[in-house]
Amino acid sequence: MTTVQHLPSLGTHPAAASGPSRAETREQLARANYDLLVIGGGILGISTAWHAAQSGLRVALVEGGDFAGATSSASSKLLHGGLRYLQTGAVKLVAENHFERRAVAGQVAPHLANPLTFYLPVYKGGPHGAAKLGAGVFAYSALSGFGDGVGHLLSPARAQRDVPELRTENLKAVAVYGDSQMNDARMAVMTVRAAVDAGAVVLNHAAVTGLRFTNGRVTGAELRDGMDGTEFGVDARLVLNATGPWVDHLRRMEDPGAAPSIRLSKGAHLVLKRTSPWNAALATPIDKYRITFALPWEDMLLLGTTDEEYEGEPGDVAVNEKDIQQILDEAAFSVRDQQLDRSLITYSYAGLRVLPGGPGDTAKAKRETVVTEGKGGMLSVAGGKWTTFRHIGRTVMDKLASLPGHPLGDDMEPISELPSKLPLPGVANPLAVKHRLLVDHQGAGTEMAADTAQHLATHYGSLAFDIARLANEHPELGERIHPEAPEIWAQVVWARDQEWAETPDDVLRRRTTLTIRGLTDDALRERVAKVLAERES
Repeated sequence: MTTVQHLPSLGTHPAAASGPSRAETREQLARANYDLLVIGGGILGISTAWHAAQSGLRVALVEGGDFAGATSSASSKLLHGGLRYLQTGAVKLVAENHFERRAVAGQVAPHLANPLTFYLPVYKGGPHGAAKLGAGVFAYSALSGFGDGVGHLLSPARAQRDVPELRTENLKAVAVYGDSQMNDARMAVMTVRAAVDAGAVVLNHAAVTGLRFTNGRVTGAELRDGMDGTEFGVDARLVLNATGPWVDHLRRMEDPGAAPSIRLSKGAHLVLKRTSPWNAALATPIDKYRITFALPWEDMLLLGTTDEEYEGEPGDVAVNEKDIQQILDEAAFSVRDQQLDRSLITYSYAGLRVLPGGPGDTAKAKRETVVTEGKGGMLSVAGGKWTTFRHIGRTVMDKLASLPGHPLGDDMEPISELPSKLPLPGVANPLAVKHRLLVDHQGAGTEMAADTAQHLATHYGSLAFDIARLANEHPELGERIHPEAPEIWAQVVWARDQEWAETPDDVLRRRTTLTIRGLTDDALRERVAKVLAERES
């Protein structure tokens, strides 16, 4: 853990065009009768709230922790077609995933998604041969319309120039294909903002303590504000359970006898400092079905993931020694030892995949979305992939429109008539945003570092200009939060006033990358807490 050597002396700063306070939001939630109450602020719930608000419904979204506070910020940070799904013949699924991936990277959020070249090494004695993988990556790229180039084979020497830490012993060839990556927590927060811009009312750190019933039908929820303990309730014509790993917990509030509908698979990851440049990612086959990733991400290296059934409490999921050793051992198939030294690990995290209930190996289970209706009329949605978050939102909307009796169908615009690729807030060319940030601050007495400009452009898009304006008006907010990271203090104020950050973890783990970089300590957390406490009430 790196100790913060310098913290700027920040005074109290005016809100960055602050929205309603928590008390005002609670009052708004309590006094209205909503068409749809979404419980769960992971990407499934967020996407559904976004699409429902676009369709004209009156929508509320509540989350017991922080938005994307669990699985949705514990992914492999990929938008991908799913190369391994070709193994099971799921050609249509891969094509659909590619369509969604390219829509997000090209039109919906080009400021938040980045193209990434993948090298798939073929070793002597490995589970797949060069001819098979060469044909596989060609088919994979064909299913994406060759939008990322043509999948092909590369020589080991050429691949090692891009990835110096690639292990070349017994390396026969390298298959090449293209996908995309993102910062999952940032993508989720931007989608929350899109939902609010469309009219949704949202509140995080508001836990459900019970459901409301009218004549046996679920018509709302009782909640407790986790920040001050205030209890309140929300009424709605329809309630959607989008609580991810907790989906069966909420189903049992509706019906104590509800049978389990899902099973959970634990996926752990490690984050390491990089020992050399990584100009491509590695996707290394472990067996017939599993691939382990070594991904350049946020100037670091992301390793993983594991895939094993999990039967504990969802809130207790954590990385253990077995996970760490497994990830390092599997990475060692294709990554040199010096990059896998434990001293380089800055952070580890684990999330839970929600899979349809049933027997079998979790690694072979389909990553499909399941929508069910309970005896009290509550809808539950579970499963799916980050890549298809927009498709999941549309799927739920189709379900709402087709419910018996059409309780909401007459009050909503058909999903087919909504803009198909509506962009997220801040949509812009990140290269242009970075250039503008650097040019605007040249010789202005508030020079912006190139890495900070790059970070702001690729995490906020055109909203970066508002953050830069805060730093320009209050120069102390232009200082780095930590000397080894690109983030500046203006982002903390922005997170507080524009992105629903309530706790230091909200800021340091999900609105910025400080925690993942291993750069947080008690002094920094206290300083961030002080800035958050300055929120206007």
